[in-house]
Amino acid sequence: MATKIYTDRQDEQVIETVLKKGLKASLPKWSVLRLALGRSLRIETEPDESLDHRESGGKEYDLEQLTGEGKAGNDNITPLLRAMLSVRHGEDLFADNDAFVRWLQRHVRRGLREFRSAWMESHDFHDYLLHELLGDVAGTVPQTPTDDSERLLRALAEIGIPAEVVSLQNGPRLSRYHVRLRDVNDHGLLTRGLDKLAFALGLGDQGVFVSSTLEPRIAAVDVPRPANHWHTVQPAALYTWLAEAPAEWRLPAYLGEDVGGEGVGFDLASAPHLLIGGTTGSGKSVCLHALLLSLLERHSPERLQLLLIDPKRVELAPYAKLPHVIGQQVLCEAPDALTNLQQLVDVMNQREATLASLGARDIDDPRAASQGWARIVVIVEELADLILQSGAIEEPLVRLAQKARASGIHLVLATQRPDAQTFSGLLRSNIPSRIALTVQKATESRIILDDIGAEQLLGMGDMLVKLIGRPLIRVHGVLIGHDDIAQGVARAKRTN
Repeated sequence: MATKIYTDRQDEQVIETVLKKGLKASLPKWSVLRLALGRSLRIETEPDESLDHRESGGKEYDLEQLTGEGKAGNDNITPLLRAMLSVRHGEDLFADNDAFVRWLQRHVRRGLREFRSAWMESHDFHDYLLHELLGDVAGTVPQTPTDDSERLLRALAEIGIPAEVVSLQNGPRLSRYHVRLRDVNDHGLLTRGLDKLAFALGLGDQGVFVSSTLEPRIAAVDVPRPANHWHTVQPAALYTWLAEAPAEWRLPAYLGEDVGGEGVGFDLASAPHLLIGGTTGSGKSVCLHALLLSLLERHSPERLQLLLIDPKRVELAPYAKLPHVIGQQVLCEAPDALTNLQQLVDVMNQREATLASLGARDIDDPRAASQGWARIVVIVEELADLILQSGAIEEPLVRLAQKARASGIHLVLATQRPDAQTFSGLLRSNIPSRIALTVQKATESRIILDDIGAEQLLGMGDMLVKLIGRPLIRVHGVLIGHDDIAQGVARAKRTN
């Protein structure tokens, strides 16, 4: 009997979507499994045992279909796969066929999972595959992006702004050109002409951003590069940044790299609350995972407690059993979330009373050290769903946003529908730190940032970050995958 590779219901949905809406081709389904295998092999970590679980509704594929064994030109595919996976996983997969099939199975299913989480149907799947499967192959992505200074200067001249480029910085996805203007008054002309400039540069819906510098006549112009000139901010950068984060930061959290390629993070304790908004596929959930892994890396359960609320029941589930998580569960229903938030308001009030009796200003005051309080971070994965289920939830959130900083309680609220109903003026006025990923409309950008711009971001982790006491900056988020989450959770369990 032929060896089988199986898929589940979600895998089959991905296969159908890639064929019909992505590739738009009449190809056999197992061709997508081959693409998925290639995608998984580009990930440095090993696919874990959770990928062995099988759900109903899938399909079985013969191993010979996947490898093309027996067809012209494919006779050596299976031995090559055995050799490659043997080296990758340190096992003799020529002698152990069951292990070979198991690793092959995990890689295929992980690749399909990556397609499901990283690709949106609005994206061009051919460009996505070029970037995802071939992005690091020598010669595909230039080590140094092209200097398009001349093209930029011609485009500036077209809108009536003569200028010269004085320097160039290349970040993960953008090139920042510092241009010297003819006159300081040209700043206004440049700002008003950004749409025309983007059109002249052939950028389509992607926007050009401009910011001032310390020199009045020099402006920083940020121009998006083609996707095959991007580079990914790897998870290792998160741990490198955390090791060097300022010692005085109580809750350091890493986001990614700025336009110049420098690491960007902040102290959540000083934020002291955060709103994250962005449409589906913008990278909002990945940003949340980066924050969570940052917090878990530096803090034991005695120093940090997490209240996790996820109406979608998916994104925060991997963290449920950590000792840091209050109740060892992720709250999915509005009544449970409301009860826990109200209890947290009581905790805030009790801590405030104790601080007052000690004559202490806040949780960091030396006079409060004897209390041994852990900081508490509330993370809501989808605020809009929660508010729609129960409008009463806004009341404890507002009270916490107004007063909880001194008692060491912090909010991180994420939503894919940033509107006035979800994020009321009272709540918004008490959450000064904001992160906007790609949104659909300028009005949504204003809700998050009090400014436009997020509607022209590139997606997939591209964000505008507005932190208390800092100017607005553009950041390209660190890429956190399922395996990185599993490893981060395992690290938190081992060290605590």
